[in-house]
Amino acid sequence: MIDTIQAIRNRRSIRKYKPDAVSEEDLDTILQAGRWAPSASNRQPWHFIIIKNEEMRKHLAEIHSYGRFMKESPVVIVVLADPAKHPRYYLADPHQAVQNMLLAAHALGLATCWMGVRDTDYEPQFRKALGVPEELRVVCSVSVGYGNQERTSTRFPLEDIISWERYGGKK
Repeated sequence: MIDTIQAIRNRRSIRKYKPDAVSEEDLDTILQAGRWAPSASNRQPWHFIIIKNEEMRKHLAEIHSYGRFMKESPVVIVVLADPAKHPRYYLADPHQAVQNMLLAAHALGLATCWMGVRDTDYEPQFRKALGVPEELRVVCSVSVGYGNQERTSTRFPLEDIISWERYGGKK
């Protein structure tokens, strides 16, 4: 296992995957990490749909113009939110679960990329393709597999994105 801070700094979105299968043990570890995410009032307003079926992955890749690579990743996790479980934080909590899953996958040597679905034209299409009840929201999808590209990207300098004591405040 790798250090948490190192994982946070080194994890990147990967959009090219090897065809190698993800083990059930690794998939379970990733899902357990999502399940143990922080949750407001411990309501856990999330649900995960695991997709390994090649035809369904291809179909989702056809739906989501930014997720064409879902057909290549051996696993896609679609994350749902249940407003009935927590009317205020039902959208925030699933994102925390996703971050846990991304970090767990990275620690296991797997690559991921999450794609937003909520509040896009993709959401009703995902709902229909996956038989998601109308009362649930389709938050995002996460591709999971062994990466077939280098991890690259940068971040803004910390001094450009923080303020002290009030907006714009300098240290």
